[in-house]
Amino acid sequence: MKKYMIEREIPGVGGMDGGQLKGAAATSNAALSKLAPRVQWQQSYVTGEKTFCVYLAEDEDAIRQHAELSGFPATRITEITGVIDPSTAR
Repeated sequence: MKKYMIEREIPGVGGMDGGQLKGAAATSNAALSKLAPRVQWQQSYVTGEKTFCVYLAEDEDAIRQHAELSGFPATRITEITGVIDPSTAR
């Protein structure tokens, strides 16, 4: 499977409380269960008006299907082709 970064424009997402985020995660998980094993959610980073989500998926179409089923937009889908961090310099 390939790794992708999905940028989702969700107005006000950064102001959601724990219960609202829990509900969003449950909605996402329900959509993922319908698409398994074609797509897997690893984690998401929440900012003021967007989330940045890391997914493993067969292809971009699987991510688009998840967006449609969950109701969460996939504003931008970018394949992750590598990772660097401070240890890369060693």
